[in-house]
Amino acid sequence: MDIYSGPVFEMARQQFHAVADHLAIPENERDRLLYPKRAIAVAVPVNMDDGRTRVFNGYRVQHHLTLGPTKGGTRFAPKLDLGEVGALAVWMSWKCALVGLPYGGAKGGVACDPRGLSKRELEALSRRYMQEMIPFVGPHTDIMAPDLGTNEQIMAWFMDTYSMFQGHAVTEIVTGKPVAVGGTVGRREATGRGIAYLVARALEAIKHKAAETTAIVQGFGNVGSVAALTLARRMGVKVVGLSDHTAAYYDADGLPLDAIEDHARRHDGVLAGWSKESMIDGEELLTQPCTVLVPAAIERVITEKNAGRLQCRILAEGANGPTTPAADTILDQRQNEIFVIPDILCNSGGVIVSYFEWVQDLQQLFWTEAEINHRLEQILETAFRQIARRGRNDRVSSRVAAMALGVEKVRAGKRLRGLFP
Repeated sequence: MDIYSGPVFEMARQQFHAVADHLAIPENERDRLLYPKRAIAVAVPVNMDDGRTRVFNGYRVQHHLTLGPTKGGTRFAPKLDLGEVGALAVWMSWKCALVGLPYGGAKGGVACDPRGLSKRELEALSRRYMQEMIPFVGPHTDIMAPDLGTNEQIMAWFMDTYSMFQGHAVTEIVTGKPVAVGGTVGRREATGRGIAYLVARALEAIKHKAAETTAIVQGFGNVGSVAALTLARRMGVKVVGLSDHTAAYYDADGLPLDAIEDHARRHDGVLAGWSKESMIDGEELLTQPCTVLVPAAIERVITEKNAGRLQCRILAEGANGPTTPAADTILDQRQNEIFVIPDILCNSGGVIVSYFEWVQDLQQLFWTEAEINHRLEQILETAFRQIARRGRNDRVSSRVAAMALGVEKVRAGKRLRGLFP
């Protein structure tokens, strides 16, 4: 499977084989479990504002359809490639299985910089990408959602494009869309709220009071900002560090979140320019003292170079794949010091509430935000307890425990269904 190259897929592959070794999965079963069922690469031509026609590379990877349709985000990022998309689809499969959703994993996107596009160009890119995907997606085949570089508006364009080809509104083709066109209340905040809930459970597990807790959050986008604000406003946690791709800030006495949120709102969502006094190098921020460290930006930021220098008590992985396998080896040796909430649990709030949105669209019956949040917490609580129990019984890390639960469910489904023909 040479098409899945690059460090991100290699990381997913190493993680899988480590868990497969733990589960004693025979070699002849592993490739079918690991490698995606389907990979699509498309050309996405767009008429640019300056009169040029520019062609972007678009991708969609569907890992497996054993337990139901595939589900996953759509990422607009400059360096996106098929290997990264494939890895994200694989991780989504383990995540959905872990929390009991009837999905296989998927992921997709376009290699582009959305910040460098006008609104008209972004709409044209979004609609053409969805048009190219129509033969391969559907409400019972593959359901898209937002991810890095995409948002509710782009999901609305996706939904409209698909619906125009079907001749009627198909709200269930995407999740994470605006409430006015079939979205669900609580979806935008779901991942960040889920992180905060799991941090609270981890604090209980290590017997640490929320009021005495400090936090550093890397990434101040949709996930990181909601996580930081929820930790501070609902739990009384002192946020001492924040960063995004433009700037990083640290203050041991606590950062003024209201002022920072207001600044980001007025400056296209970025942190740059808020202050010079609290600035710090983005990589150094990760190793500053704190109770909770939340990497909520991109993959591979916790590495063998900094894993030994982390000064957190809880590592809450808000991003997908933020910790490399080499770093995991170091963290395994620090299990008594650092409580790891693995990514496939920690950031699962988004796909859980996306599932709720899909179910509501299929039924055309919508729930209240209180119902959404209650159901979200029930699922997170169940998964948290299962991972803790599996980790104790097998004497393995939380990551191995979480992935083992997910991989086992997918494997069982494939064995029961058999191989056709």
